[in-house]
Amino acid sequence: MMNVDYLKENGIDVEKSLELFGDIQTYNDTIGEFILGASSKMPRLEEYKNAKDMNNYAIYAHSLKSDARYFGFTKLAEIAENQEMKSKAGDVYYIYDTYDDLVNEVNRLIHVIKRYLGKEDMPNEVEKPAPTEEKEEKMTANREVYQTPTILVADDSNIVRNFVIRIFSDSYQVAAAKDGQEALEIIESNKGNDNLKAILLDLNMPRVDGFKVLDYMQEHNLLQDLPVSIISGDSSKETIMKAFTYPIVDMIKKPFNDIDIKRVVEKTIYFKEMN
Repeated sequence: MMNVDYLKENGIDVEKSLELFGDIQTYNDTIGEFILGASSKMPRLEEYKNAKDMNNYAIYAHSLKSDARYFGFTKLAEIAENQEMKSKAGDVYYIYDTYDDLVNEVNRLIHVIKRYLGKEDMPNEVEKPAPTEEKEEKMTANREVYQTPTILVADDSNIVRNFVIRIFSDSYQVAAAKDGQEALEIIESNKGNDNLKAILLDLNMPRVDGFKVLDYMQEHNLLQDLPVSIISGDSSKETIMKAFTYPIVDMIKKPFNDIDIKRVVEKTIYFKEMN
């Protein structure tokens, strides 16, 4: 199909999204990743809702909101933001009363995306499996030690990770961590490795968040040798002030475009080279 007017008719702000993706071809190549992200996030939201675990619920609602903003899914971004704010406030009743609105909008967009991509024969809805206990992984030392110049991006959004990989694939190896736990494993394995040039770190991540990663790095005196810049959808004054209590290089707000992220990476790598 690939008819942009079809997306606009379904309330998708394509022009706003192209500020990030640059051109419609890149947008078309990427939009299907929303389905992958939603397929992993929605079962977690269901699980944490049922468990009344509002802290973890807020993390996944925040991530879904960020993904929606990247693709111009304005209505979903608004719903997810309300879910995030209410869960942070501990308003379980609001979450229960409006959760179906979130699920229905996600499923509507999945249907729109699949029709746009000409893949209507695939399942249209994200299934909601029974809650399962998340097993905590212990830090391991078996992560790859990088042999070529590498950037680490730690973000729970597969869209952000793949966006950074796409931008830098011609100039750097890009290591991807989907949460702070994986980031710590990579950092631990690459202590003293000059090939790890820069870290792009999200703050709101499951299991281990970005602040805990910064705490670990500061406690082990790693921030000079492994410079960090923050990529975050949280631009509150409190978050910004807290982030800059650590010796980070820079901080940019999501959604960002390729020019923004290239500038920040260059600045972060320059910091390493000067030390």
